[in-house]
Amino acid sequence: MEHDGRISALGGPFIELASVASTNKTAAELLRLSKLRHGAVILAHEQTAGRGQRGRQWISAPGRDLALSIVVAPPALRADGQFVLAKLAALAVHDTVASLLPGEVRIKWPNDVLVERRKVAGILIENELAGERVAWSIIGIGLNVNSTDLAEELTATSLALEQGGEVDRMAVLEVLLQRFKELWEAWSAGSGQWEAAYTERLWSRGRWADLVLDGQPVQGRPVDVDEQGRLLVEMPGGGVGAFALDRLRFAPR
Repeated sequence: MEHDGRISALGGPFIELASVASTNKTAAELLRLSKLRHGAVILAHEQTAGRGQRGRQWISAPGRDLALSIVVAPPALRADGQFVLAKLAALAVHDTVASLLPGEVRIKWPNDVLVERRKVAGILIENELAGERVAWSIIGIGLNVNSTDLAEELTATSLALEQGGEVDRMAVLEVLLQRFKELWEAWSAGSGQWEAAYTERLWSRGRWADLVLDGQPVQGRPVDVDEQGRLLVEMPGGGVGAFALDRLRFAPR
């Protein structure tokens, strides 16, 4: 069902669905049919085949958590700068979670939000390119709101587990979309001030962390994320390298 815009990101339609395989997949299908416009939000109360980074499955409890996609048409965004969208989304999720919880909330490169060392949210962005520009972007967000039965091996948590009680997930959604709108408008207006907030909130920034580089264990100190989405890492020898996800990842905890 489509709402009257009470809950919206950037003035687009708010589409609420009982169950879908994936909100990102649904958004892509509607885009192909020219049935979405900039600012559309698709919320699923149940997502049966949610996806995470590297093809992993994203599991959310039906009617308990948030599974949504925000569809945007970025103004004059070059394809090689598309990671800015991941930064905007991650900071919006971070700020939403941090406004509700007392613990340390951090953004884990490239696409997770952690409470202490436990994952509370993941982001998956899919872009449609037109030449060297991003024509459309589908920003998928999964946020654990009221899940309590989380597998130990996931090292995950939820807002309810952290708060010790049920959380109004639709109220959380409104906060999240409002924060995304504020950040989107700041970026669209040419402001780069928000990027410092993103950098400051990077998980392990300034601390030595266990990493895997080209399949080999190394230690490095994350510094920042560049425009291409590469993690800038200070290595033990003192130099700073820029590494993409195909070469570098954090070691399993």
